[in-house]
Amino acid sequence: MSNDELYIKRCIELAQKALGKTYPNPLVGSVIVHNGNIIGEGYHHKAGQPHAEINAINSVENKDLIPESTIYVSLEPCAHYGKTPPCALKIKELGFKKVVIGAMDSHDKVNGKGKKIIQDAGIEVVSGILEQECIELNKRFFTYHEKKRPYIILKWAESGDGFMDKDFKPTAISNSLVNQFVHQLRADEHAILVGTQTAINDNPGLTVRNAEGVNPIRILIDFELKVPGDFKIYNDEAQTLVINSVKEETENNIKFIKIEKENFLPDLMATLYKEQIQSIIIEGGKYTLQQFIDNGLWDEAIVIKNDGLKLENGTQAPEFTYIIDKIEKYSDNLIYFFRFQ
Repeated sequence: MSNDELYIKRCIELAQKALGKTYPNPLVGSVIVHNGNIIGEGYHHKAGQPHAEINAINSVENKDLIPESTIYVSLEPCAHYGKTPPCALKIKELGFKKVVIGAMDSHDKVNGKGKKIIQDAGIEVVSGILEQECIELNKRFFTYHEKKRPYIILKWAESGDGFMDKDFKPTAISNSLVNQFVHQLRADEHAILVGTQTAINDNPGLTVRNAEGVNPIRILIDFELKVPGDFKIYNDEAQTLVINSVKEETENNIKFIKIEKENFLPDLMATLYKEQIQSIIIEGGKYTLQQFIDNGLWDEAIVIKNDGLKLENGTQAPEFTYIIDKIEKYSDNLIYFFRFQ
């Protein structure tokens, strides 16, 4: 591994510390190196706060070393004025010797402009270092901007004989280790979605309890508004979008959005894009999950299996025939990970 790759790897590690906290901004890490020594590092903590490069610059004790230093950044420095001034201009102003970029930013406000500002200032720029890893780090951000929809993760648990419940009643399938994993997943993603049936049967809160992090935005698909208003999904613990065909209104943390049943999935994607939702876990029941599967509308799937549990009768798990990407063992449960190819 080259030195450039080592430092970009460090940028990625730093960026990951803020997973789930930077929406709608991407995850970015930055490292400043002088004569082979790291003299500054930083990452973007959350939207509205300084970007990674600025945090890295601020952490440098001896600012006189900056003109002889290289700044590494996992994503192309921004070129637009948002809540903070453009990082590309700051890099130019301080006159770094060299800039090394992991991935270029496909977002239309940046897209090569940051790199150009720096190059035009006569600073050497190298880009595309560990590019795949840097794109993977921001798969949510890139999917959202390029496909105009959130990054979609399907998730369900099934018994050894392929059922999601016993006799159509809520049934615990996964163990406590897996439950912790699921709560961490919720903290890492932007939103979580369930359908009417799941909300009525399980009365889920869909919040993060057994892990550190922010509650995801809850999305309830409930066309006829059948889910009672005193159910947990309507509590004030998280922002909630209720997709329905009855009304359009906002009350405190609950926003009702009207969509017709016809052309539902494309309309839902357009709505979530407009609401700036970058990633979503589909935790719905069989019917909801199957719609996404049948339409090839997903990026990752996480299937929890408890092989020792036989339920014999109930809701059958979705029909899903894809090649497994990897398997992880959590005591007596297995988690299968899939990627849409």
